[in-house]
Amino acid sequence: MLSVTIITKNEEDAIADCLASVSWADEIIVVDSGSTDKTIEICKAHGAKVRIANEWPGFGPQKNLALSLASHDWVLSIDADERLSSNLRDEIQQVLSLNLQNTAFRIPRSSSYCGQFMRHSGWSPDYVLRLFPRLTAKFSDDVVHEHVIFNGEVRTLKNPILHISYTDLEEVLDKTNRYSSDGAQMFADRGKKSSLSKAVLHGLWAFFRTYVLRLGFLDGCMGFVLAVSNAETTYYRYLKLMLLTKRKPSNITQK
Repeated sequence: MLSVTIITKNEEDAIADCLASVSWADEIIVVDSGSTDKTIEICKAHGAKVRIANEWPGFGPQKNLALSLASHDWVLSIDADERLSSNLRDEIQQVLSLNLQNTAFRIPRSSSYCGQFMRHSGWSPDYVLRLFPRLTAKFSDDVVHEHVIFNGEVRTLKNPILHISYTDLEEVLDKTNRYSSDGAQMFADRGKKSSLSKAVLHGLWAFFRTYVLRLGFLDGCMGFVLAVSNAETTYYRYLKLMLLTKRKPSNITQK
């Protein structure tokens, strides 16, 4: 028996396709962070169990909340902008029928960037651990870049999750801002510090790693755009961290 868990906020353009691709699951759990569009209405129309959590604790804690609401032995965690093909569905159903103990599964992910599926740039191959036993796994408490914590055997499935990521440059810029802020706060909470030189060097390294070491140039024009985006996100993360750690209470008093 399988529970699918999804976290959402204002995903009305993506969530219907996501839900349709997992409609065969025994249970679909959605934790919504206060959507103001039709996301909740669409989820309920697809038979999902919806929990509204207006406070945003970060990706890791929110996914753990969704996990705590699941009731079946196996959990598949996916994002609202992801879809499962019929081949992946069949493969998941096959491995679940084996009733393997203390085993989780990572799944390859094929991701698009502004309409182009990326074959390099660090996006392919991209394996994510998403299918696991409910009682022996959980997500890290990271605000961003969360991951599944599991101590048993991890196997790899063959068929990919389709990830419809960054549909246009407006979304790229929005996520660059949000992810760099979340990353900076996470680093600050861990006691890390930064400087302007660190921000610049980390940004340059992110571009070089994406475009050269991970062969982003083979993805053509969009490979360059993605490399610049990664550089900007990294640069702003460390720049925001520098500003966070330099903040001091104002000594100015009003009369």
